[in-house]
Amino acid sequence: MRTERGGEGGRLPWRRRRPRGRSAAAAMSSERGPALPFLPGCAFRDPTKTSFHRSQTLGYKNGFAFSRLPTVGIGGERLYVNQLSQAELEELSNTRPTLTYGQARQAPPSGFIPAHVAFDKKILKFDAYFQEDVPLSTEEHYRVRQVGIYYYLEDDSICVIEPVVKNSGLPQGKLIRRHRVPKNDRGEHYHWKDLNRGMDITMYGRTYRIVDCDPFTQVFLESQGIELNPPEKMVFDPYTEMRRMPMRMYITPSDFDQLKQFLTYDKQVLRFYAMWDDTTSMFGENRPYIIHYYLADDTVEVREVHKHNDGRDPFPVLIKRQRLPKTFVEKKKTFPSCVLEISDQEVLEWYTAKDFAVGKSTTLLGRTFFIYDCDEFTRSFYRDKFGITDFQPVEIKEKPPEEVPQVIPPYNGYGFLEDSLQNCFSLFPKPPRKDIIKMLENDHKVLRYQVALESPNPEDSKRRFILSYFLSNDMISIYEPPVRNSGIIGGKYLGKTRVAKPGSTTDNATYYGPSDFIIGSTIEVFGHRFVITDADEYVLNYMESNAESFPAATLQSLRDHFRPRQVVEEAAKSDVPALGTSQQELDELIVRVREELKLHNYLNNSSIREAFLRCDKDDSGVLDKAKFFSLCNSLSVPTNAVLVNKLIDLCSCGDDKINYRDFLRAFPS
Repeated sequence: MRTERGGEGGRLPWRRRRPRGRSAAAAMSSERGPALPFLPGCAFRDPTKTSFHRSQTLGYKNGFAFSRLPTVGIGGERLYVNQLSQAELEELSNTRPTLTYGQARQAPPSGFIPAHVAFDKKILKFDAYFQEDVPLSTEEHYRVRQVGIYYYLEDDSICVIEPVVKNSGLPQGKLIRRHRVPKNDRGEHYHWKDLNRGMDITMYGRTYRIVDCDPFTQVFLESQGIELNPPEKMVFDPYTEMRRMPMRMYITPSDFDQLKQFLTYDKQVLRFYAMWDDTTSMFGENRPYIIHYYLADDTVEVREVHKHNDGRDPFPVLIKRQRLPKTFVEKKKTFPSCVLEISDQEVLEWYTAKDFAVGKSTTLLGRTFFIYDCDEFTRSFYRDKFGITDFQPVEIKEKPPEEVPQVIPPYNGYGFLEDSLQNCFSLFPKPPRKDIIKMLENDHKVLRYQVALESPNPEDSKRRFILSYFLSNDMISIYEPPVRNSGIIGGKYLGKTRVAKPGSTTDNATYYGPSDFIIGSTIEVFGHRFVITDADEYVLNYMESNAESFPAATLQSLRDHFRPRQVVEEAAKSDVPALGTSQQELDELIVRVREELKLHNYLNNSSIREAFLRCDKDDSGVLDKAKFFSLCNSLSVPTNAVLVNKLIDLCSCGDDKINYRDFLRAFPS
């Protein structure tokens, strides 16, 4: 059984919540009565309440459990906490689309746009002018200068620019740079609301009169609610306008209609072929020209005629198109006409079409041109205009250029003649061509001769040289074999070069060849004379194998020179004396060896005899063969020669001894 004051804290467990919109005092008055405090003993039981169960909040529908809010409380008292008020019902009726379709999407709020972005590149332009005094001028007292005032909306800056006027003599352009222009002394600056047409604005002590603006400026100001003044007319500078006016010319009009002449003879040109004789000046010549006479305005033009490889710069015009004076007005000699332009007042008569004729000379600006022909249109014009029918062209005979002989300078001795001569024929000389076939056929073929120097000095009488002739390139070299104790340094005497014969010139140069080398003949090599005394056996063999290429006299001189030597060699080969030969045969062989050794003029008989006697210390007259041959080799004795070898065999004493005294008989002191 429940008590009246049950539950925790002595509170009734069935106490309901205060309905929405009701105060606490009203709720307490409804439960305990009016003016009764909520204290123990002051509460009473409501006899009208008989049902104290809780309302069912769980239900089933279509097999699914769901919860519902109770509508009555314990005791059957109606619960207002779960009921909607009239304001809530009205709010729900208005938000029915939201409950059905969901919350509507709201547009995002517009972002903030700064002024420098909104007004970027937006400029207000006003046309204005200002006036300034000109105190130091007799032609103008004031000057009007037109300017453009530009207002930049992005940062409220202003710049003033004056357009450049040609030949004004004033520093124009940007008068005030772009910045915020101060308006007064209180720190205020000019704003676009301060600008309008038909007003004066003062910036830095200079007053500008604004007369007009551009269409963008007009639309912008009207959109901002500013009423624009009517535009004014721009004021121009009177002195500048006066200078733009053409000067008044007081010239009496001519009776001749130049417009009619231009319309009648436009693009009609008379063409004459002329010749300018400039042969009187240095390097002058007859030069052809074409004279054009323009009928439209009576002007004359002289054009050059260029030929291929004429050696002149391609200037097309000699006299540009202009009116050429024919007769001048008489004037003083001291008048400086060379530095002044020719005016109509100084010319008495100009050149016209009647001043040009075929076969006559015409002087144009100091040059005399002879007209020798014209074209067909010029003939028909003169025939119809002046009645001239004689247009026989004059034949111009050009003088053939004089052939200037090429003078070749004398040979200076440097290099080969053919190679040096190429510098006279071409700016970029080329080496002379070589006979490749001759070089290949005669490669390593050399003809050697023994020559003696022909000199008045007695020291040069015993000097011998080896002259080598190279068949591959026809060059000569001279070599002097060194001789001991001669006092002369041997070696190369003349390098390989071609030697010209005495009396030959650069135009017809002749060189020494094998045909000129005859035994006993004299050759001259660069001022030195040599006598040919001997030759190599290869020279005779080569000339005999190519006898058709050499003269018979040269070949016969070599045969006569080599015949005694061949006889001695044949006799030595056929009649070789054995050991124990008689003294007569030994003497004959010694004589032959002496003849053979005459060819070897480099041998010093005294030195040879002294060397053998010095080696024979016991004065026995006999030496060992090994010591004998080593001594001969040191003295350059030709032991390989046939006759010398036979003499050594006759002087042998046994197998290892030689009687050198009999051998020295071949070397007389």
